[in-house]
Amino acid sequence: MFYKTQINDKVRVPPKKLGAKVKSSLLDICKEDYEGRIDQGYGVIVAVTGIGDIGEGHIIPGDGAAYYEAEIEMLTYKPLMHEIVRGTITEATEFGAFVRVGPIEGLIHVSQIMDDFINYDAKLPGFVGKKTEKKIIPEDNVMARVVTISMKGETSNSKVGLTMRQPFLGKVDWAGIDAKAVEKEARVKKREVKSVKKEAQ
Repeated sequence: MFYKTQINDKVRVPPKKLGAKVKSSLLDICKEDYEGRIDQGYGVIVAVTGIGDIGEGHIIPGDGAAYYEAEIEMLTYKPLMHEIVRGTITEATEFGAFVRVGPIEGLIHVSQIMDDFINYDAKLPGFVGKKTEKKIIPEDNVMARVVTISMKGETSNSKVGLTMRQPFLGKVDWAGIDAKAVEKEARVKKREVKSVKKEAQ
């Protein structure tokens, strides 16, 4: 989930940046220092979007820089357990599909792609369901549910485990296939109930 986040921090402005407007210098420095980092509390810092209130600058003897207490406004992303997310398939391999979810990569293990026996087709590359003929390949947009989260240091080291083995998850056009399957199952159960009632009479 994306959040608008605001933090207060002391920012060091080096001598070469002191000639410009303070807010502009602080914004440039914070973008360089914060963007792409992962904080356990806030998640991934996607972008520094602005600088709010700025305190008075302080100088430390022996250091030519100035230090400012500043409000830093950021866009952050933190996945939540069981959250339903939208993403784009970036790669399909024999063991699963990688999905770009916001600023990080998620993995849908082959066992979590769909409720069907599936084959990996290296020519696509992608996966095809045996009964449903559902297909998934790179560039497909999908909906999935978060089942595991591992946020470590940088976005390249962070992974999110996903599943699409629930009704109406996966590609948008799978919803129609799922709806037909649900209707078919309901009809079968209805026939079974009628059959049991007849036998009871």
